[in-house]
Amino acid sequence: MEFKIDNLDNVLSGSISESSRDGKIIATINGKKHNIQIVGLKNGILEFIIDNSYESAKILEFGSSYIKMLMNGEQIVLKKHSKLTEILEKSMALGTSSKGDIKLFSQIPGRVVSIMLKSGDQLKKGDSVIVLESMKMQVAVKAHKDGQLRDIKVKIGDTVSRNDVVALIE
Repeated sequence: MEFKIDNLDNVLSGSISESSRDGKIIATINGKKHNIQIVGLKNGILEFIIDNSYESAKILEFGSSYIKMLMNGEQIVLKKHSKLTEILEKSMALGTSSKGDIKLFSQIPGRVVSIMLKSGDQLKKGDSVIVLESMKMQVAVKAHKDGQLRDIKVKIGDTVSRNDVVALIE
C-alpha cells in the first residue's frame, strides 16, 4: 500500500501485517511498526488510536482504488490494499447509520445498463435505482433508505467499481 501526503514530495509505503475483527491492526509504515485501533467511523469521520495517540481523519472520497482523507489539515491519499479495504468496510458497516448517509454506493463493479428513476423522484428503501451488468448478470442497486433522489452520478454505459457513489438520496 502506498500513500501520499499533499505537502510532502515522497510517497510513503506501508503494509498491514495483522488485523483482527475488533479493529486492531499492526501496520508497518516506512519500515516502522505501528499499533492501530479503529475506534469507529461515523458521518465520514474515521476515529482511531495509533501508538496510544487518538487521531481522527475526515474521509473525503472512497474510490475504487484509493481513499482520500483529511488529517490534521493535510490531505492524504491512500492507494487501497485489500486488507485495508476490508477493515474500513467493516468499520463503515458498524459505525454508520444508513438513515443519515445520502450516498448510494454500488455493491459490485459493472456497467450501468439501466437507470430506473430520475432526479427528484420519491423512493422507498429497497426501490431499484440503477441496474448494473457484471459477468453477464444484471444486479439492481437499491435505495438504502426512504427519501428523494437528489442526483444520479452515473449514466448508461458508465463503468463503476465496487463502492463508487452512484446516486444521492435525501
